[in-house]
Amino acid sequence: MDQSITLKDVKRSNYSSIYHLIYQNGKLSKQEVANQLHLSLPTVTQNLVRLEKENLIEKSGQFESSVGRRATAYAICPQARISIGVEIQKKKVRILAINLLGGTCQKTEMPLSYSNEESYYNALSYAVQSFIADLNVEKEQVLGIGFAVQALTSIDGQSITYGKILNSTGVNIHAISQYLDYPCMFVHDAKGAATTELWMRDDIGDAIYLSIGMHLGGAIIMNGQIEMGKEGHSGTVEHMTIDPNGQECYCGKKGCMETYCSVNALLEEDESLDGFFQQLRSGTPSFVKRWNAFLDHLAYSINNIHLVINREFILGGHISPYLQQSDVDLLHEKINEKTAFPSKDPFIHISRSPENGVPIGAAIPFIKGFLSTI
Repeated sequence: MDQSITLKDVKRSNYSSIYHLIYQNGKLSKQEVANQLHLSLPTVTQNLVRLEKENLIEKSGQFESSVGRRATAYAICPQARISIGVEIQKKKVRILAINLLGGTCQKTEMPLSYSNEESYYNALSYAVQSFIADLNVEKEQVLGIGFAVQALTSIDGQSITYGKILNSTGVNIHAISQYLDYPCMFVHDAKGAATTELWMRDDIGDAIYLSIGMHLGGAIIMNGQIEMGKEGHSGTVEHMTIDPNGQECYCGKKGCMETYCSVNALLEEDESLDGFFQQLRSGTPSFVKRWNAFLDHLAYSINNIHLVINREFILGGHISPYLQQSDVDLLHEKINEKTAFPSKDPFIHISRSPENGVPIGAAIPFIKGFLSTI
């Protein structure tokens, strides 16, 4: 036996194992916990009492039983801690709160045009503080606030390293956190959406996540984790050159994937995704032609990436709710026509993330951080 393992370590391990077992299973009885963890009933009882006293678990009814006394069911208290996610866009912000299961407790959206000015950060922090106040929770229940931005962030989330869309390069989280008495961090919006995808699914090992919104974003998932890279810009496929003589990108270069595969590239002025897909599904020839051209560019881009990283692809972002399996099948066909290595097995999938995947993904790191401490 390892002499370095103390009684305190064992107690801590039992406490953690019991909580996480209940977390993973939804509901369990005392006996089921004891059986699965090979612990004595007194040990399980002692820890259940402690977890219940700390409001981390609660009694949740009883299990059905054909004989004898029905066993009490124990479940975690999802609202024991919450995390806040804020999605900063050019003309609006989305704010939501998630619980320990990642479920959305409350959300709101409000117009607020971004500007790299103190007045903006003051107004934003006031909106977040008001949102938290309406939740009727104790301050210690709030784990932190993640701000999703259309920009690259430092590895530690404390600063924006590249923010040409919002003109926010160099902004430090202190610009916002100085008004908020909670831990705060920046999150790249596409990486936030990919984080939500990982949270929703347990079958992702390695994958490329493409967030196709008004702007394009990407994230590389390796071993179930978001790969940031040495300088934080791994996965920024939006600036991969498709045509060096193409349209100018907001980054200042020409022909980036952004200029061919984003929603901005798909839609015409004053057009919406709703309107576009209504026309497309109705078979309007000009819209079918435009969609085919869009998928051609996307196919070229995915093939190039797939040749370098031979992994699954997940299509997310604002466009994902409109996608049908027929679109993905057509995209596979187009890729197989262009690639040197046609694949019989489909490797492109539609995102399973909810509509608010970006702000949820900004909030999840605080939830994960808390769970790791139990």
